[in-house]
Amino acid sequence: MSLKVHRHFVKAARGVSLPLHAAISASGRVTMPRAGRRTLAQFLCRAVAGQQLSTIAARTIWARVEDRVKREGSSIPEFFRAENTRALRTCGLSRAKVKALIAIREAQEKGVLSPRRLRALTHVQRAERLQEIWGVGQWTADMASIFFFGDPDVWPEGDAGVQSMFLRLTGKRSPAAALKTANSFIPYRSFLALYMWQILDSGAKARSRKAEGTNRPV
Repeated sequence: MSLKVHRHFVKAARGVSLPLHAAISASGRVTMPRAGRRTLAQFLCRAVAGQQLSTIAARTIWARVEDRVKREGSSIPEFFRAENTRALRTCGLSRAKVKALIAIREAQEKGVLSPRRLRALTHVQRAERLQEIWGVGQWTADMASIFFFGDPDVWPEGDAGVQSMFLRLTGKRSPAAALKTANSFIPYRSFLALYMWQILDSGAKARSRKAEGTNRPV
């Protein structure tokens, strides 16, 4: 995020609410994450596996999946096949999530997950294309646009953490009102979501440090 964009956020936040302005000002500049070396199929598989789970639970289950795939001498998503359903279920994945992982592998094999072609689309178009894959919903498509494609203007309405923090900081009472307010930050709504996640993480770390201080033996 450039200094210019950060100043835009601070100014826009001031016009929305004092708590939002204070939180964003204190957070400083956020950075759009990079996709790294993962393929789109690998990214989608990891995102689907972690849906509706806590961060710790998601990491634990995915670590088991990676370990099992490695022990089998295979790779992701090549291992995601019907005959390996039982092995994947023992890692902690639900039957529906295993089905989704298989569908993602099949989509890759059919050439549906070409990053070059998908990058040329708008987020709405890209999300529609990705949601044609069984088990890939709007939230997963939003995460792909933000964290894999680096799209600067995606507002993940379906992310509970982002939604709850934004409602708290803006004083809004409904998702519709939150969406209208988030639109004040077009064309940088992905950065707004990144701010919400960063503020959530900072709060969680602070609570963890407080707990450690309370429970530390004398």
